[in-house]
Amino acid sequence: MKTTSQTKQAVRADAEVTRRRFIQGAVGCGLIAGVGGVPLLSNLVPASVSNTTKSQGKWVASTCQGCTSWCPVQVLVVDGRAVKIRGNPHAKANHGEICPRPHIALQQLYDPDRIKLPMKRTNPKKGREEDPRFVPVSWDEAMEMIAGKMMELRQTDETHKFVLFRGRYSYMRDIIYSALPKVFGSPNGISHSAICAEAEKFASYYTEGFWDYRDYDLENTRYVLCWGADPLSSNRQVPHAISIWSQVRDQATIAVVDPRLSATAAKANEWLPVVPGEDAALAVAIAHVILTEGLWSREFVGDFADGENLFKTGEIVDEAAFNETGTHGLVKWWNLELKDRTPEWAEQQCSVPAAQIRRVAIGFAKAAPRVISWVSPGTSMQARGGYAGMAAHALNGLVGATDHLGGCVQKTKVPGDELPDFGPYQDEMAKINSKQPKIDQRGTLPFPALMEGQSGGGVVTNNAADAILQDDPYDIKMAVGYWCNFAFSCSGTSRWEQALTKLPFFVHITTNASEMTHFADVVLPAAHQLFEKWSFLKNKQNLFGYSSLTERVVEPMWDVRQDETEIPWMLAEKLAEKGFDNLHRFFKESFADPDTGRQPESGEEFALSALKILTRPCWDSSHNDYGKYGDKLQGWEDFVEKGVWNSHRFEPGRIRGNFKTETGKFEFYSETLKKALVGHAEKHGTSVDEVLEATNYLARGELAYVPHFEPALRWGEEGEYPLVFFEHRSRLNREGRSANCTWYQAHKNADPGDENWDDVLKMNPFDATRLGLKDRDMVKVVSPVGEITVTLKLWEGVRPGTVTKCYGQGHWAYGRIAARNFHKHIPLGGNNNTILPPEYERLSGSTARHGGVTRVRVVQA
Repeated sequence: MKTTSQTKQAVRADAEVTRRRFIQGAVGCGLIAGVGGVPLLSNLVPASVSNTTKSQGKWVASTCQGCTSWCPVQVLVVDGRAVKIRGNPHAKANHGEICPRPHIALQQLYDPDRIKLPMKRTNPKKGREEDPRFVPVSWDEAMEMIAGKMMELRQTDETHKFVLFRGRYSYMRDIIYSALPKVFGSPNGISHSAICAEAEKFASYYTEGFWDYRDYDLENTRYVLCWGADPLSSNRQVPHAISIWSQVRDQATIAVVDPRLSATAAKANEWLPVVPGEDAALAVAIAHVILTEGLWSREFVGDFADGENLFKTGEIVDEAAFNETGTHGLVKWWNLELKDRTPEWAEQQCSVPAAQIRRVAIGFAKAAPRVISWVSPGTSMQARGGYAGMAAHALNGLVGATDHLGGCVQKTKVPGDELPDFGPYQDEMAKINSKQPKIDQRGTLPFPALMEGQSGGGVVTNNAADAILQDDPYDIKMAVGYWCNFAFSCSGTSRWEQALTKLPFFVHITTNASEMTHFADVVLPAAHQLFEKWSFLKNKQNLFGYSSLTERVVEPMWDVRQDETEIPWMLAEKLAEKGFDNLHRFFKESFADPDTGRQPESGEEFALSALKILTRPCWDSSHNDYGKYGDKLQGWEDFVEKGVWNSHRFEPGRIRGNFKTETGKFEFYSETLKKALVGHAEKHGTSVDEVLEATNYLARGELAYVPHFEPALRWGEEGEYPLVFFEHRSRLNREGRSANCTWYQAHKNADPGDENWDDVLKMNPFDATRLGLKDRDMVKVVSPVGEITVTLKLWEGVRPGTVTKCYGQGHWAYGRIAARNFHKHIPLGGNNNTILPPEYERLSGSTARHGGVTRVRVVQA
């Protein structure tokens, strides 16, 4: 293991061999000095400014996007430099507090390995081992190349063969993600959403009609049951959870379902180390106990006509005997699934002791309705996780906790104007080609992607790689990607490397040279989201919704542009020069400044006018929605100064009786899912049973419409791959982009079981003894699809029979800290997605990155 001093020496040594072509052009711009053309941090200080200053600086508002909490923050700017970050005191949702992630963003901003100016590829060959031989170009030359390739597609009526890949985003997203491809003539806006958490949304939509992340009334709760959720480290609402967790521990029982002793599990009353992928067995057993013990919510669910509890293990119940009120299908759920799902049965499936299952179930139900069943990707983003997520979320309905004080709730409205209508700017080619099938194969028989009940309504992000390789539904000739690194962040990474090698022309908009950048023909340097970009985010925490600005708090040091606004504007200008002015006219004519009425004349003006238009309800007193849902900001300047608009606090109880399901009730027998599955089956001229077979589910008949248990789907035979692998998230990961920051590496042991300056595979000592392995051994982790080499850490915080590793390390690109040797493409640690197979929760389109989707063997390296 390297010490911090050794690592710094290695960084300095590696600077001499880092691929100079990534940054050599900046020398001519006077931006770089230092060893081998690589900037040292001391070179970033203007000569006229001393290292010490008497200036007190100014706090400027912005928003952290280090996770999906999207917390309002403030940046202390001293003499033009960002030096410190704190929570925004005007924000009600996160108490004006932050977690560790925003602090690390400072190192991202001043990362000397950032892309500093546009570049083009000079080596026509692509591949991981090929040097792209990037050389610097001007923005004009870069736009000339991109617009030229796009015009070639228009000349051959192949505009649909253009793809826009979107990773993380702001709510300015539809400018580049929707308007750009559709005005040009392509249906292919492919977002990262399905590698994030769509199966989690599936769980709440097909029970209570809410396709979104939930909010949680932690202030008033009496029991928190976390399903793979680690609120103190990851998932959502981290600053709020950290701020209030001591109160939660004082007033509530906390139970954590997780095969790893997470930060939250370490502070819980109950740790249930479930076998990965078997969460549904635990959930339906808890429901069984609640019903047989008579602990369901009579007020919300209903009761038997004569008051006698007929829920007896193994016995069918007459539906007519139960008078259901706010829910639908409880007795059907019992008869189809729950009647035999005892804790003793569940113990054999998930290895949680029956006595603990019963204790947790009774404790949870007796504390109801002020309880929370907190569903996360850990439970739902499994190959058969759609029903597991439904089962865990159904517990909120069963005990009356949904939309209740102290329970699991939906959200307040955060107003914002829609993108202006771009339909009039679509010519005939654009109208026809933008309705072609999408490249990710959503809506096909094996990929229903049932977002909000619509066949093909979602996205199947990871499958786009296979579709490109298969030319199905057609060949792709050009792609633009922004704020994405699918060659690192998608399971089955080798497929993405092959697909990107095959792409004739690829443009990557990025802050750092990542794995995806390596395959680009043109590289465009992006402004950093938190410090150099104008945009806004919408989210919720602590029962408050909010709209939060990101602002250009410092002037960019390098020749960067804003990804969602400036770059589309510049591209539209270049397309207009070549005879296609539709996109440019849309931008100019539809985005006049709402204060002055002046049309934008530059990319920077366009960014600001678009932002003002889309956020008008928050600050413009003449808008119909002004002040209707929360704060009454006094104009645009007030919004910029405060940086955040807060909603009224959510009032639980208003949604009940008006759920957006087919029945208007909380559905245990999901008529909403039934309609969606029948619709998808009819679309393909087949049956629902055939749909379930095509999507790797085992249920048939009526069982398809209720939350139920299905055994985990795993790659690899147990004899060859004896251990189940699962991954977890870090409290320091900024969406997987922290690894090139020394603060991340130097404080990695903030994640339970992890080590500073290392990437460790955590194994229970019982398994290590059985396999003849020792602590600190270098080991190979081999799955059916790949292998990685990492350090072994013996740790009792992981259940026997499994091994786990944090996601975020293993970059062979991204910079001198992130990679062990950036020049030679040698990673620091291992990328989990190298060994995770490209499997899916197909009903939602989600990548199955949890639930122990693969078995592995671990051997000495």
